[in-house]
Amino acid sequence: MKKLKLQNQSYKALLLNFKEWLDILGYSKSTVYYMPIFLQEFFYWLEQRSINKIENISLKNVTDYYEYLNERCNERKSGGLSKAYLNKHQGALKKFREYLKKHGAKSFKIHLRFEEKDPEIKDVLTQDEIKELFEITNHSSQHLRTRLRDKALLVCLYSCGLRRSEVTNLDIGDVLFDRSLLFVKKAKNFKQRYVPLNKYNRRILEDYRYEARLLYPSENNEAFFINRYGKRLQGQDMARRLEYILSLSDNKELKQKHITPHCLRHSIATHLLQQEVKLEDIQQFLGHSSLKATQIYTHLVEKLDDQ
Repeated sequence: MKKLKLQNQSYKALLLNFKEWLDILGYSKSTVYYMPIFLQEFFYWLEQRSINKIENISLKNVTDYYEYLNERCNERKSGGLSKAYLNKHQGALKKFREYLKKHGAKSFKIHLRFEEKDPEIKDVLTQDEIKELFEITNHSSQHLRTRLRDKALLVCLYSCGLRRSEVTNLDIGDVLFDRSLLFVKKAKNFKQRYVPLNKYNRRILEDYRYEARLLYPSENNEAFFINRYGKRLQGQDMARRLEYILSLSDNKELKQKHITPHCLRHSIATHLLQQEVKLEDIQQFLGHSSLKATQIYTHLVEKLDDQ
């Protein structure tokens, strides 16, 4: 990221002054070196969106940038950025905010949670509720291409248990129809894995790939999921689409739940555990780096059984 070239003279000066400030305060050489690099990426991201003044940075800009980081590919290894690396980016933003305050400059808000613990599982859908979401995709749009894409998204997020970033990074060549597999090449913590497809899920993805995707304008990109402009579908697009599908439900109890891409991943993990699938198999299916991350679902199942 240090290769990113800034055009904004104000950002360049701030970057240099921030680095000197860290050095004067006695921070370690590695901190003085890397924090400005992380900040440089933030400035570059702002420049690309024509945000050229610190006072124009909104809370939404910061959260959108962090979502970009969550989906960005690692430059050195395959996969996405690690939790530790995301935390370093957060640390750089917060330290820069401190720098601005110390110098009496207008700052910006940062509401980001450190990636130290597994996120709390708030809502898990029942299997009947999952079926209802799939049924809604039969009438979720007047356009066939959108309905087929909605159904294919549910397959990837729930049936295949993919993370949001893994779905956005999915390319056409990663869906191996002849082998009934999904190849997740840009997974978290740089790990790759194959996810099996049953006949039902494979058929849904085939319908989208060969019937719906061709109806979208093409920019000759390799993205499996694309938006109406022919560009790669982003995480925010998926989240908004899920919210809309949920809004079409007549189930009041279902509509009260906070359904996100990760909620669907939690749901399939819970359902597999309820069906007595081995914890080690679920770990491999989800792409968890350690069994400890998968074991959170055992506590969740026990909690659900007590309700």
